Amino acid sequence: MAKGIRMAANSLSGPDPIIIRPAVPDDAEAVHAAIVKMAGGVADRIGSAPEDLRRHGLGPHKAFSGLIAEIGGEFAGMCLYFPSFSTWRGTSGVYVQDLFVEPRFRGRNIGERLIRRLASLTREQGGTYLRLAVDVDNVSAQAFYERLGIVRYPADHIHAAYDYAFQALCERGGELP
Repeated sequence: MAKGIRMAANSLSGPDPIIIRPAVPDDAEAVHAAIVKMAGGVADRIGSAPEDLRRHGLGPHKAFSGLIAEIGGEFAGMCLYFPSFSTWRGTSGVYVQDLFVEPRFRGRNIGERLIRRLASLTREQGGTYLRLAVDVDNVSAQAFYERLGIVRYPADHIHAAYDYAFQALCERGGELP
């Protein structure tokens, strides 16, 4: 680089650099709007509100953290994640909960940059792996992750208990109907 010429950290050359920074409480509305977009724009499918995100992830008692991508000061994408620990590996890592890039900013490697930044941050903190889940029908996301070397392990299947099933687990005996 020539003397006197500086590029912004975390940016690509050009008129609209991509900035990647940690999410802060003021990002709660933009993050929530992105989650609604991931749900196909149907807010009723989402049980959280911006205040939930602010309280549980973007405030002082973090259950999750996030990275925000901006272009020209505009929200361009996000990666929400939380720490993980593998008892089998004996090491820490990270679980990606949500990755989203605004449609008008797609094709600029923002998702890849967010994932790579998260992997680097995780390694700096001693972590050695990254995990995530992809919807079965989201073939383009599956191809994206595989291109980055994040592969599906056929031996792993995610199981979950939500709503009534979770409440039933909490009850004495935990019998399901």
